[in-house]
Amino acid sequence: MSVFREKQEELERYEFQMGPSRGRLALAIDLLTDALVLTGQHGVYCQSARQPGRPAMDVQIISKCIEDTKELVSNVMAELKKS
Repeated sequence: MSVFREKQEELERYEFQMGPSRGRLALAIDLLTDALVLTGQHGVYCQSARQPGRPAMDVQIISKCIEDTKELVSNVMAELKKS
């Protein structure tokens, strides 16, 4: 199912509040946040053998990628707001 149908209510709310482009980016940040939370929960159970108390390396890499993507999307939202 398309994200536009699956998240229709949330998307409409964000687009109404912020406009189409920023609204879609806001929903993208929400989805990335959800993915980050799930990755963090997985990291609790999937511990690194080399670094006790730390998530496995693949979980660390996934978390970093999601955090970086959120930062980029947030930056684009700020730039759109300025213009």
